[in-house]
Amino acid sequence: MSGIRSLRTGPEAASASATKARAGRLLVFFPAVSSLLVVAACAGVSIGSTDISWQTVVQTVAGSILPEAWMDLGGVSDAERVIVWLIRMPRVIVAALVGAALAIAGVQLQGVFRNPLADPSVIGVSQGAALGAVIAFVTGLATRSALWLPMTAFIGGFIALFAVYLIATRSGRTPVATLLLAGIAVGALITACSSLLISLSFVNWQVAAEIVFWMMGGLDSRTWTHVWISLPFLALGTLVSLWHTRELDLMLLGEETSASLGVDVETVKRTILATAALLTGAAVAVSGVVGFVGLVVPHMVRLILGPSHRALLPASALSGALFVIVCDLLARTVHPPTEIRLGVITAAFGAPFFLWLLRRQRKEIGYF
Repeated sequence: MSGIRSLRTGPEAASASATKARAGRLLVFFPAVSSLLVVAACAGVSIGSTDISWQTVVQTVAGSILPEAWMDLGGVSDAERVIVWLIRMPRVIVAALVGAALAIAGVQLQGVFRNPLADPSVIGVSQGAALGAVIAFVTGLATRSALWLPMTAFIGGFIALFAVYLIATRSGRTPVATLLLAGIAVGALITACSSLLISLSFVNWQVAAEIVFWMMGGLDSRTWTHVWISLPFLALGTLVSLWHTRELDLMLLGEETSASLGVDVETVKRTILATAALLTGAAVAVSGVVGFVGLVVPHMVRLILGPSHRALLPASALSGALFVIVCDLLARTVHPPTEIRLGVITAAFGAPFFLWLLRRQRKEIGYF
C-alpha cells in the first residue's frame, strides 16, 4: 500500500513543486524587471550629449504633469525642460511602446506557429510597413506632415497581412505551414519593391538617405505626436492579446487538440494575426524596421517563466520595453556624437541569440 501511495503522490508532489517554483519566479521577475525598466527610463532621459541629473529629471517630469503651483521649478532652466520633456521623454516612451508591441506580437506568432523562431517579419507585416514608409518618402508625403509616414507604414503592414492571409486561406481554413510560406514569399516580393523604389530614388540623395536610415530603425526626432499615434494601438492590441491567453495556451497542443477542447481555431487564428499586425504596424510606423525584438525577448522570458501566456504576455511586454530602451540608450551613447541606428544595436544582441537558439533547436531534433 505504501508503494501505491508513493506512486500516487510522486507526480502530484512534482507538479506542486513545479507550480511553487514557477510562482516564486513570477514574484521575483515582475518586480525586478519593473524596477530595471524605471531605472533604464530615467537613464534614457538623463544621459545624452548634455547630461542632466536625475533630480532635475524627476522635478521636470513632475512639474510637467502636476499643476505648476504644486512644484517649484525655479532651479530648472528652460533648456533643461525642453531637453527632458520635449526631446528625451517622448523618445524613451516611444522606445518602451515599440519594444512592448514587438514583444507581444512575437509571443502571439510563436504561439500560433508553435515555433520559437517565429517573429513579426514571418507574416510580411514589417516588410509591408517598410514599403508604405518608402512610398511616403518617395512621393514627398513624409515632408508634408508628421502623420503621413506612420499612416502609410501602418496601412502597408495591414495590406501585406491581407495579401498573405488571402493567399494562404482555402475553403475557410488557413494552414499554419501555408501561412508561413505565403508570408515569406510576400515579404520577399515587398522587399524587392522597396529596393526598387530606393534604387530609383538615388537621384535625390537626401530622400535616399532618409529611406535607408529609416529602414535601419531609429528613434531620433520622436515627439509626443508619435507617442499618441502608437499608444492607442498598443493598448488595444495588448487587451485583445490578454483576452486570448487561454486559446493561445491550448493552441500549443496543436490545432486538432485545441479544436476538440472548444477553441474556434480559425477565428482565433485570424484575431491573433490581426492583433500581431496591429502591434507590429504601430511599432514599425514610429520606429522604422527594428529586428529581433519579437524573436529574442519572448523566448528569453519563456525560458524563465515557462509557456503560460497569462504570465508570458505581460512579462514579455515589460522586457521588450526594457530591451529597446537600453538599446536606444546605447545607440545614442556608444559612439558620440554619431548616433548608431537602433536596428544595428538590436541585431547585435539578437543575431547571436538567434544562432544559439537555432543550434539548440537542431540539437533537440538530432541534426548535430
